Amino acid sequence: MVAVVKVAGQQYKVEKDQTLYVPHLGGNAGDKVNLEVLLVDADGKLSVGNGTVNAEILDHVKGETVIAYKQKRRKGFHKKKGHRTLYTKIKVTSIA
Repeated sequence: MVAVVKVAGQQYKVEKDQTLYVPHLGGNAGDKVNLEVLLVDADGKLSVGNGTVNAEILDHVKGETVIAYKQKRRKGFHKKKGHRTLYTKIKVTSIA
């Protein structure tokens, strides 16, 4: 059974017991979350918008460092900033 869910404006194709990284969700490790279902494929039968996908929050992690560098030529101006995006690692526990 496969489902397409929407988390924080992004769509993910998920299966049972799959782990994935999604944009930061509120909550602590061990909390249960319900994901918005767009499509469910159960053995060739498609169901649009019906169904539930439950997941468990495993951990909160940071992504790779992204560097933003700005410079104006001949002015001696340069600025270097960086950030690390927050992600949440979740595990899909059930699709119904």
